[in-house]
Amino acid sequence: MQPLSHLESFLRSAESGSFSAAARQLGLTPAAVSKNVARLEAGLGLRLFQRSTRKLTLTEGGERLLQQISGPLGTLADAVAGAAEANRQPAGTLKVSMGQAFGREYVVPLLGEFLARYPGVVPDWHFDNRQVDLIGEGFDAAIGGGIQLTPGVVARELARIHVVAVAAPRYLAGRPAPAHPSELAAFDSIVRRSSPTGRLRSWTLRSAAGEEAAVEGRPRVIFSDPEAMCRAAMLGLGIALVPMPFALPGLQRGDLVRVLPGWYADSGPLSLYYPSKKLLPAKTRVFIDFVVERFRAQRFAERMQGACMAPA
Repeated sequence: MQPLSHLESFLRSAESGSFSAAARQLGLTPAAVSKNVARLEAGLGLRLFQRSTRKLTLTEGGERLLQQISGPLGTLADAVAGAAEANRQPAGTLKVSMGQAFGREYVVPLLGEFLARYPGVVPDWHFDNRQVDLIGEGFDAAIGGGIQLTPGVVARELARIHVVAVAAPRYLAGRPAPAHPSELAAFDSIVRRSSPTGRLRSWTLRSAAGEEAAVEGRPRVIFSDPEAMCRAAMLGLGIALVPMPFALPGLQRGDLVRVLPGWYADSGPLSLYYPSKKLLPAKTRVFIDFVVERFRAQRFAERMQGACMAPA
């Protein structure tokens, strides 16, 4: 029978596509992981990977082995981890990815309470406005929207995020308030450029009654960052269409007001992503439960809705 360490090194390397990523997950050196896989190949008399300087590619035999062992090995590893942690307090480094502005505004304020509950956990939080490879980069969890689910990752929805039109009160002073999205063409627009595509974002707003209308503003400023768009709107530079997580702080302070209240666009879910293990490490499990609990207590999902006339 092959040693469990050899099989686990193979499994992690196959999932992440590199010995280095597998080594980070297992707490080994890349050389040790490579040696474990080589010993497994020698014991089986079978080549499992095609190796190149850039990545690992499974052979046909490697694909068969991965399908046969991934489920049973994952169950065994989870059972061992669960037994080891049954009588221990959650502990260890908790590596989480989240957006910069979102993390600062909504997650960092929860940190004090989380640390008081779980003093053995050390948050290692990465504030990145990008989609991370949860498994390949060794993250315990991630919070974000529009993240593509990869094998071995599941998502728990926290809220549907609505996009709303906002402006500074002084920008709207003395102007007739628009009553329909078509009237935004007469106003300066703070427009968002999509970082992945380089294109200007366009939105179709819908009313609480279900009417839909495309927005055609007059571009005055173009930014790739919604937080910067909100700041420009606060300066009175025009009307911005931004997701509610970015608009809400300014709306609550009175620095921004809703334009076309009741009209919004749905930009999809904001979710908590984590590995799809039956028995998660205690540090990851308590973090997931804590975030879900606190967001629910704060009525986060309701506050992200743009159909209401004013923020809760």
